[in-house]
Amino acid sequence: MNERVKGFLVYAGKCVSGALLVFVIARFIHYTDIGWSLISVMLVLSPDGKDSVTLALTRIKANIAGASVAVVCLFIAPENIWSISIAIVLTMGICYLFKLDAGIRSALAAAIIIMLHNEGKHLWDTAIERIIGVLAGCALALLITFIFHRRLLQSEENNNQQEA
Repeated sequence: MNERVKGFLVYAGKCVSGALLVFVIARFIHYTDIGWSLISVMLVLSPDGKDSVTLALTRIKANIAGASVAVVCLFIAPENIWSISIAIVLTMGICYLFKLDAGIRSALAAAIIIMLHNEGKHLWDTAIERIIGVLAGCALALLITFIFHRRLLQSEENNNQQEA
């Protein structure tokens, strides 16, 4: 099997595992609003096996930055085109400042997910639910990345020990 097909199958396995875990855990805890967790899992998972753990950690840090900016912006003003635009620029700036460039798109998605809320629901109820959903998705994606790339991480660790 060539490397491209193998990479595709591993990535498909990670994505399907992520979706299944979100559904199983949500069903177990009777949680129905799983969309944001699913989106976060898919945004954090990486198709490339080589730097997948590093990239997942970068994207999680970026998501936390995006979520933090969204919360601050919601404290300042309710969600509208201006506050969302400010959140976008601030999220990009923080990611750039902390060298999280590889996670900017994920961070922007997190910020927007958290800032938008359903009509008829209290702003903060929606924001908190979405923050939890995004962070849960990030955590599941990191767990899946560790599980799928455990062998790769172990071989890197062995190489580092041999070089020392």
